Amino acid sequence: MGANDEVRIGVFICHCGINIGGIVNVPKVVEYAKKLPDVVYAEDNLYTCSSVGISKIKEGIKEHNLNRVIVASCTPRTHEPLFRSACEEAGVNKYLFEMANIRDQCSWAHMHEPEKATEKAKDLVRMAVAKARKLKPQEEPEIDVTPSALVIGGGISGMTAALCLANQGFEVHIVEKEPELGGMLRHLHKLYPTMQDASERLNQVVNAVKSNKRIKVLTSTVVKQVKGFIGNFRVTVEKGKSKTLNLEIGTIVVATGAANFEPIGMYGYKQFDNVITQFQLEQLLKARQLERPERVVMIQCVGAREEKGRTYCSRICCMTAIKNATLIKELFPEAEIYILFRDLQTYGKEYETCYLDARSKFIQFIKYVQERPPEVTSGPSGKLVVKIYDALLNSEIEIPSDLVVLSTPLIPHEDTKELSQILKVSLGPHGFFFEAHVKLRPIDFATDGIYVCGTAHSPKDTAESVSQAFGVASRAAIPMAVKRLRTEAITAVVDENLCSGCGTCVKLCPYGAIEKDEKGVARITQVVCKGCGVCAASCPENAIEMCHFTKEQVTAQALAALGRPFA
Repeated sequence: MGANDEVRIGVFICHCGINIGGIVNVPKVVEYAKKLPDVVYAEDNLYTCSSVGISKIKEGIKEHNLNRVIVASCTPRTHEPLFRSACEEAGVNKYLFEMANIRDQCSWAHMHEPEKATEKAKDLVRMAVAKARKLKPQEEPEIDVTPSALVIGGGISGMTAALCLANQGFEVHIVEKEPELGGMLRHLHKLYPTMQDASERLNQVVNAVKSNKRIKVLTSTVVKQVKGFIGNFRVTVEKGKSKTLNLEIGTIVVATGAANFEPIGMYGYKQFDNVITQFQLEQLLKARQLERPERVVMIQCVGAREEKGRTYCSRICCMTAIKNATLIKELFPEAEIYILFRDLQTYGKEYETCYLDARSKFIQFIKYVQERPPEVTSGPSGKLVVKIYDALLNSEIEIPSDLVVLSTPLIPHEDTKELSQILKVSLGPHGFFFEAHVKLRPIDFATDGIYVCGTAHSPKDTAESVSQAFGVASRAAIPMAVKRLRTEAITAVVDENLCSGCGTCVKLCPYGAIEKDEKGVARITQVVCKGCGVCAASCPENAIEMCHFTKEQVTAQALAALGRPFA
């Protein structure tokens, strides 16, 4: 499209079933849109995102020779890529598309005020038209992708991801800070619900990794520095404390795992020898060193689901307790076993079956309330006494016990924060690595080319960690298989004549996309920039402008919001 071509805008307004149409008078908004400057066509659709709705957009572009497209519907966070693709398929540059959110920002926000919601929908459409008139086509930069992956962490999820990538023909480097592969699985006894030996499962995967010629394993190694961007990461790792290696990497998988919380000062832990954690019990069972107990009490939610601090559920604790209680019962059928719980999480058919099987073996489950947690005190003859208020009996009972086992949550490793800063990725509220979007991008980071799986992301069992590793391998393989990658064109641009080289943008950029060149002027790496606008908003010299969100475009929108005439 040339600079002097006539602007021809098409507006497609969605009913979204009753989400929008049940509140907003959509036909009125359509008629209003037809009267706006440079709008040559407007229509309404029941569901614009449906195959019929997408076809209508393509037909409208061809029939009315549209060179700007506006869809007024739901949120661009979920549907903008779909509508952009439709424009491209019909021959319109996707950056000549604009979206007005008349669902989240209008019908949902004003569901009890239909008339006012209709007027606001008109305002939002008018603002979109004002911006669309100023839009310019953009070109997306292309980059080469190095067909090599880095997996940080040599546990079950990291090794699974590495094997999947290697089997697709890519070179993989596994960096593991411990002297050997395996992670937490090296210390576990059995895996639920199959009751397979953890060592048996682990040995199969470790042998497959070591025998794969495309996988290079670096144990006793840590990541020290990561530079570059998706397809072209430059990673420096340190093996031991003397050897430094530089790696050229296309994509990165974070599979660093998690640690077990140690409940010092809780329920007599470290005070009484026969108060241990489930993790320690696993190791006793694995080494066959558990002495015959007459009575075992397991306490759930120790250090988890607190009002402050670790508010989250660790998800694996209930099934771990049931598994270990069942194993003890099989070893010592005469032993009495009690599981004291707040809420029991045995999700899925298989885990519920394990719970019912434990009940059939006469393992006792007693519910306690958070306000009155169990108490562990010393009793006669070296035994312990566990006092608990039974909510069902409405009375306090005492259970003499040979062994008290505390079910504690998984927590982030101590070096998680340091690694997040090296990779420039986010941590969530509980200190685990944080995905870009819980529904739309559950294994991606906001930084392109870096992915997360296993307990580095959140507490989960082995089966779920492995499933997530398969997903990560698929995601990480895509750019390496394509070999070339197009990145978003909505980025920041520096006017070198205005830049004073103050460095404000360099310090504030959350993606590390800006640095100073030899002249001291800010230089933006386009493929790293995410177009967040922090640099443009903070530049004291107004030397930075955002593609697709230029000052001219934003000003036009703002004036339209105030009802000012179109420029």
